[in-house]
Amino acid sequence: MAGTSTYLDVPHTPEHVWQLIGGFGSLTDWLPSIPGSTLSEGGRVRTLTNAEGEVVVERLTAFDEEARSYTYTILRAPFPVTGYLSTLTVRDLPDPGTARVEWSGTFTPAGVTEEEAVSLFHGIYTEGLAALERTLREGT
Repeated sequence: MAGTSTYLDVPHTPEHVWQLIGGFGSLTDWLPSIPGSTLSEGGRVRTLTNAEGEVVVERLTAFDEEARSYTYTILRAPFPVTGYLSTLTVRDLPDPGTARVEWSGTFTPAGVTEEEAVSLFHGIYTEGLAALERTLREGT
């Protein structure tokens, strides 16, 4: 099993950041590469459409409002991995006006090297957090 993680510290309260990203269907609010998101099964499954028109279906497996964290698996996607499990978390930092956003995932490469799979998801997480930073800077 392989994995990767990254984080971003932002000059916003954890509550503010969680309000923006904490909904399982909220990716379209802060991630321009995901222009479409539809929830089903009572909000536990999201069907995403990326900018290239590819479809990704994910299932929420854990949600903790108090810890500002959720975990999800991929049910269907054009990614060369199996057993994908990812967590998005907003943490407190010592400065009350700042937050740390962490995005991590584990998976088993399928048809690619571990390095290629790690590079793919590390890029997705890093680009996603950069988009979040731009969204926050623009005042959302």
